Amino acid sequence: MPEGLGIAAATAFGVTVLLLWVLGPIATRINLVDHPGGRKHHVQPTPLIGGIAIVTGFSLAALASGLPLSPFRALFGGALILVIVGVLDDLRELSPRSRLLAQLGAGFLMAVGAGVVLRDLGYLLDPDWLMVLGFLAIPFTLFAATGLMNAINMSDGVDGLSASLVLIALFSMVLVASTSGQSDKASLLVPLLAALLAFLLFNLRPRGHALVFMGDAGSLFLGFALCWFLIRFSQGPDRLMAPVTALWLIALPLIDTLVIMGRRITKGQSPFRADRQHCHHILLAAGFSPKQALGIMLLLALAAAGIGLAGHFLGTPEHIMFWGFMALLGLHAWMITRAWHLKRFLGRALIHQAAKAVS
Repeated sequence: MPEGLGIAAATAFGVTVLLLWVLGPIATRINLVDHPGGRKHHVQPTPLIGGIAIVTGFSLAALASGLPLSPFRALFGGALILVIVGVLDDLRELSPRSRLLAQLGAGFLMAVGAGVVLRDLGYLLDPDWLMVLGFLAIPFTLFAATGLMNAINMSDGVDGLSASLVLIALFSMVLVASTSGQSDKASLLVPLLAALLAFLLFNLRPRGHALVFMGDAGSLFLGFALCWFLIRFSQGPDRLMAPVTALWLIALPLIDTLVIMGRRITKGQSPFRADRQHCHHILLAAGFSPKQALGIMLLLALAAAGIGLAGHFLGTPEHIMFWGFMALLGLHAWMITRAWHLKRFLGRALIHQAAKAVS
């Protein structure tokens, strides 16, 4: 990797920490805070500045890295759009349509402005048939980008969850690039990982409450950046991994969001309607603490990413990996339709475990 990468990682970490420390009081004064109540679990107003700090730390680190950044202008342009809209949404709650337009705008910059496009889906159904998207490439890319942005946004319901899910996917991509001898392609991922780790120091505290939240600015940017790099890694003649591997690296937030949005649509509801049917909601309703729910979710995400990486390194045929992913999707959909029974089962198991510990 480039010599300046260590400086870039240190810059990303240091700037993010500094901004999280400095912007807290300012956010409180302008009411850029998340107030407790309703479906929320925190007990005091918490600044929504994580996204601003992460994006700023990452952007300044990219400048300090010495890397040629012209291919990434659309990445930073899209990030700017999403941060502005995310902050406005955190301040005054914009309509779903406004948020969707911002997501589509960032996706359009990525696909048309930078040429980061899903041109094929790999050999999903047959080892001899490359599924080329053709004229559907840009529409499908926009669909994938908005879907992943919403998936990361919807997973931001437990301290540390969305940032940790992105962390797992990014680290997996760094591992793929490093082992393929093309670690330079993962250079920008390192300062982004450093910025995320800095955020988690303030958000995921072993004891006590979170000092900051990510906010919509952060979750939308992370979904966008994740989509950008997953496409760059899985497309073109010099791709580092198959598109189906990308599915496994983001399996947990992607599957959870697809199933929940599908259920809302079949009920005639908006797919963006808030509810309490996500995985972390079910675990919390079953009696697990937020940190226990986080631990379970991260173990599942690590297991899914591990399967994807194993398939990648072992050269497992893509269609087998795809049908395995679809089986996982079907299992999750079946479990969500029986969410109440699952809550009762998990609740009884938790009570039994507690009673056993006491005795």
